Amino acid sequence: MLGWTLMFLVIAVIAGLFGFTGIAGAAAGIAKIIFFIFIVLLVISLVANAIRGKAPRA
Repeated sequence: MLGWTLMFLVIAVIAGLFGFTGIAGAAAGIAKIIFFIFIVLLVISLVANAIRGKAPRA
């Protein structure tokens, strides 16, 4: 999921450099949404693992 976020961020930067501000804004918005979804899923996963009491694998 972070890979998608980085891809949209790169698209936003490249589009911004070439002057496509609409595309850059849309790509940055998508990257932001995907990043926050990743953070929410990460927190849910950490809480679920803490509740189950299993130690993370190394």
